[in-house]
Amino acid sequence: MRLRQILALTALAVAATGRAAFADVTVSQSNSPELGMAEQISSLMGAEHATVGALPQAQLAALAQGPAVKTAPAKSKGAAAAKPAVPVLIRYEDSFLAAQPRPTGDAQWQCLQQALYFEARGESLKGQFAVAEVILNRVDSREYPNSVCGVVQQSGGGGCQFSYVCDGNSDVMRDRAAAERAGKIARIMLNGAPRGLTAGATHFHTRAVNPRWASRFPRTASIGAHLFYRQP
Repeated sequence: MRLRQILALTALAVAATGRAAFADVTVSQSNSPELGMAEQISSLMGAEHATVGALPQAQLAALAQGPAVKTAPAKSKGAAAAKPAVPVLIRYEDSFLAAQPRPTGDAQWQCLQQALYFEARGESLKGQFAVAEVILNRVDSREYPNSVCGVVQQSGGGGCQFSYVCDGNSDVMRDRAAAERAGKIARIMLNGAPRGLTAGATHFHTRAVNPRWASRFPRTASIGAHLFYRQP
């Protein structure tokens, strides 16, 4: 083992200096490994000391330190570390939602919570998740604003995309249980839960109305009081 270590170190030193350190070393070709072992070790150690001693101080320090370890580039000042969201496998059951922690979030979460509360709080659990899918599908589409608040507050064509925004009523969520339910659904969906109910829907309406675009868009789902469509 010691012989192998000596050979490895000497080879490294030779590579660093480009000198033929072993020009005067003769290795026995005998089949007996013990024959002349002392002489070989003595000769190798002498070559090792001579070669290492000839190295400049800077190269000796570099060999002692080893290769530099690459580190990740520093974040710009004020940048916060991103926290990866952990997707949740959804079960559309009240017991599943009840087991979720009390929801919290930023302005985007609040906008999604409000939209679910005012647009779908009377719907089943699937119905509320489906409306959340529509909003997030719009966020991902180039045709709409790239934030939840931007999507739900968007206006145009003489009205609002989501009726509660401009119906003149107060946007205070008075039903605490419904608000917490909507908040939990919003939190789950913003954490990256799969959108498997509406097949990419970007529109929905209640069965009580029949908007003009409904005849042009393919229908993707029918859940509770709502019909869902995908913009072509």
